[in-house]
Amino acid sequence: MNIFRKPLFIIGLAALSFVGLSFVEGLNKMPDEEQSRGLSIGSKAPEIAMKDPNGQMRKLSDLQGKVVLIDFWAAWCKPCRRENPNVVATYNDYKNTSFKEGEGFTVLSVSLDQNKSQWIAAIEQDKLAWENHVSDLKGWSNAAAATYGVQSIPATFLIGGDGTILAKNLRGRALRNVLEKMKK
Repeated sequence: MNIFRKPLFIIGLAALSFVGLSFVEGLNKMPDEEQSRGLSIGSKAPEIAMKDPNGQMRKLSDLQGKVVLIDFWAAWCKPCRRENPNVVATYNDYKNTSFKEGEGFTVLSVSLDQNKSQWIAAIEQDKLAWENHVSDLKGWSNAAAATYGVQSIPATFLIGGDGTILAKNLRGRALRNVLEKMKK
């Protein structure tokens, strides 16, 4: 073996070992994303406090006692807009229902829009009848989306009256099925 190749091979092997070891150590230091954010089912839902289209501050904690669907969406999101009729129908059917986990059902819509007029138009067009619509108009940099670890939309979190996360990413019939099982 050439004298220059052997040291290079050893240096290369050492470098790869160091990089591999650093990567593995980094993995050990990075907890599961949900655990690091405390967003596992059964954990306390982080507060959301943002302004509605009229500039009024709305908070998740103000809805305590009710079962709440936190719905991350946007006017420009076609899958979100296709899901909105299901959310509206579910809201209308369950808003006055008594659940084991809370009294009544409502929706807290968190928009990832940047354009206020498009956001308001989508609320009106899709007939989103509940009053809890919020956004910081920062798009994907939305503070609540970051806190909840939202990577794609639509994304939902079902919250019990005591503020705990009951389920995640329920859409269509799945949301209705869970709500039916939760009825008193």
